[in-house]
Amino acid sequence: MTEMRKLGATDLRTPPLVLGGNVFGWTADKQTSFRILDRWVERGGTMIDTADVYSAWVEGHSGGESESVIGEWLKQSGKRDEVLIATKVGMLPGDGGKGLAPERIAAACEASLKRLGTDRIDLYFAHRDDEDQPLEDVLGAFAKLIDAGKVRALGASNYHAARLKEAIDTSTREGLPHYHVLQPEYNLVSRSKFEGELQDLCIQHNIGVVPYYGLASGFLTGKYRSKDDLGKSVRGSRMADLLEGKGKAVLDAMDQVAEQTGASHAQIALAWLAAQPGVTAPIASATSTEQLDDIIGSWDVALNDEQLTALTAAGC
Repeated sequence: MTEMRKLGATDLRTPPLVLGGNVFGWTADKQTSFRILDRWVERGGTMIDTADVYSAWVEGHSGGESESVIGEWLKQSGKRDEVLIATKVGMLPGDGGKGLAPERIAAACEASLKRLGTDRIDLYFAHRDDEDQPLEDVLGAFAKLIDAGKVRALGASNYHAARLKEAIDTSTREGLPHYHVLQPEYNLVSRSKFEGELQDLCIQHNIGVVPYYGLASGFLTGKYRSKDDLGKSVRGSRMADLLEGKGKAVLDAMDQVAEQTGASHAQIALAWLAAQPGVTAPIASATSTEQLDDIIGSWDVALNDEQLTALTAAGC
């Protein structure tokens, strides 16, 4: 039976993997996305992570494409009660301004609910900090959504330790809802943004952690070994710096663990993340059911202490 993990102090539970929805309506068309989502539920997955800004970076897109695809799938499949929907606000300008202004949060939530075709968001993230807004105003805006039954739990993404601590203190002092989940960038080759003070804070306050870029945009699948490989995907240009840095040492360590376990590189990268203190479940996306089955296999990979230590050391 799949291990189910509780997300911090919420009542939300997930296997040690969250499905990333950034590819839906972008590198996975609607029908492919539907197959991936069907397979996710079939295999025991629960949480689907998206954002209102996905995929505004694509020419001809304006944001909301991923939510719209998920919404169409929810309507067609009738599986709303079988999944948890996480989405975000704060990066897409629109009615009510931009950032985390209270009126923007209210307008963005309504727009996300409409695209998703649902009456509730299970986990609503502040996509990034907005230092122009007082935290009590931001948390107060989220409180209204919770009171209205439109949001079940709150999360923060891309917050540094000092600001997250300030948010925790503000919630406690003002009697406002807490951020119970953190979504930071974190993987075997990108660790400085989470490890240390931020990780310790999450552990101390029982904040569930769902890292994004768990596969470092595909680098940790092992398919980028030289500059000749950089043209293999639309993300290949991001890999040059990793190849020149500690990436090769990490891939070498992963090669050894793969020989010992028979696990794929993607599975090893995600299993390492899921084993880190404070981490509930990494986020990873897939553009085919074959890729999805591969990353789902990560929750059956049990790395021993020696393997975990070797992987950690390679990325230092």
